[in-house]
Amino acid sequence: MPSKIPDGATRGWIIPIGGAENKENDRHILERFVKVSGGSDADIVVIPTASRMAETGPRYERLFTEIGAARVSSMDFDTRRDCHEPGRLQRLEEASGIFFTGGNQLRLTTLLGGTPVAKLIRIRNAHGVAVGGTSAGASILSEHMIAFGDEGSSIISGSVRLAPGLGLTNRFIIDQHFRQRDRLGRLLTALAYNPFAIGIGLDEDTAAFIGPDETVEIEGSGGVTVVDASEVTFSSMDSVSEGQPVCMLGLKMHMLVAGATFNLHTRLAGAAALMPPKR
Repeated sequence: MPSKIPDGATRGWIIPIGGAENKENDRHILERFVKVSGGSDADIVVIPTASRMAETGPRYERLFTEIGAARVSSMDFDTRRDCHEPGRLQRLEEASGIFFTGGNQLRLTTLLGGTPVAKLIRIRNAHGVAVGGTSAGASILSEHMIAFGDEGSSIISGSVRLAPGLGLTNRFIIDQHFRQRDRLGRLLTALAYNPFAIGIGLDEDTAAFIGPDETVEIEGSGGVTVVDASEVTFSSMDSVSEGQPVCMLGLKMHMLVAGATFNLHTRLAGAAALMPPKR
């Protein structure tokens, strides 16, 4: 469950990124992550556990250092025993920003789920620390996580498997590489199981910066598909066999781009300001 925000405190930013964020030319997403983590005073811990590539952690260390963070450390977890080490917990206590890389989200939940590290990250976010992640690192941020599922645009019973995520919030379900991998159907199927949550489908090189006031701000070159199932009037999920299509009536969908917003509390979307015509 999400940690309680202390009286007088504000929750830290939650930043899911759809994967393949620009790391070379326009690093606007990563730059803003550093900014909300403290800017030139940012102290960032990178957790590359989802990836099995040895260079992943050092690469993000270099990127965040080049952008201007004051201190960046990579902290991998190979066993659940690692999640109990006092030195690692102390380093997370010091951080102003925590970033999960891409890879395999089930590797993250298998190694970190239910450990002191997972609990501490929830607590630190509730106390104001920014927590973000890209691709698999985005999927795990919420309470309900898409572990895997089929591609396609149809809602199909049994086509998605959900698992417990990190639990920073229970307000949304994330899916990443959204348009590139044709994942509308699996996000809608996940919402058919859990219509309380908001579905957020993130294209590559696109991020949802979710502020302490529950406002989602879109950054990046792609789009974000927001699906609100709270006003669904009918769902056949409970009556169809596995592998069969599901009927859902009353879904509400928004297509957002950079500058647009969505409030997770009021469930109202706002358009990006129109750019002046080029001369």
